[in-house]
Amino acid sequence: MFETLDIERSGQVATVWMNRPAVFNAFNEQLIADLSEACTRLDADAGVRVVVLGGRGRHFSAGADLNWMRRAAEGSEADNLEDARRFARMLRVLSGLSKPTIARIQGAALGGGTGLAAACDMAVASSDAVFSTSEVKFGIIPAVISPYVLRAIGPRHALRYFQSAERISAERALSIGLINEVTPVDALDAGVAALIEPLLAGAPSAQKAAKELIEAVKGRPIDEQTLEMTAQRIARQRATAEGRDGVAAFLDKRPPMWLAN
Repeated sequence: MFETLDIERSGQVATVWMNRPAVFNAFNEQLIADLSEACTRLDADAGVRVVVLGGRGRHFSAGADLNWMRRAAEGSEADNLEDARRFARMLRVLSGLSKPTIARIQGAALGGGTGLAAACDMAVASSDAVFSTSEVKFGIIPAVISPYVLRAIGPRHALRYFQSAERISAERALSIGLINEVTPVDALDAGVAALIEPLLAGAPSAQKAAKELIEAVKGRPIDEQTLEMTAQRIARQRATAEGRDGVAAFLDKRPPMWLAN
């Protein structure tokens, strides 16, 4: 279906594999377009509850394809702007999925690869994973990935790593919030599965509403407007079919409607 991706379905879980192992899953125009389209389709598929993003081969993603970077360097500012816009839109589609997303990371996740990891809701990395916002080494900046990396690690760490382009080990990435879990190399899939299990137990519309809640609340003062907004959100969710059935199922000691089948 896609030139640069493989998509595997296992029950309610879809795994999107970046499939350019010969270039360490570096992204170019085609991979960006394929990821945008794949995420859009999976978001609309009610049979998919969780989306996992991974990379075939030894590395998750080494960032931008060198040939793509060369074409960009030779292009006009207008051409570069359109390229950047396509990448930005792809990251927004990935980040804005209405269902949980997990980055499955092994080996290198550099530059835009770090951005892909940060754009997912959560990330599990093997102990050999290494990250970097390496753009300043090439005379550029991690502009398009910055909203997602900043969301994960905060401005203080970003001030260091955006300027130093240091390599970040898996353990360090865990300590600064870039990833959620570190596993042994041979236990990466088990680590991802351990996250998937509780996600599948949650209510789909509640998970979507929870993601929207975080976007709505972050950065806001705890004032009357925020209190009213959060009160309206919980009242609205309680009135949904899932909200009503979830409480009833707990009291009746039965599975809720989203687990009944």
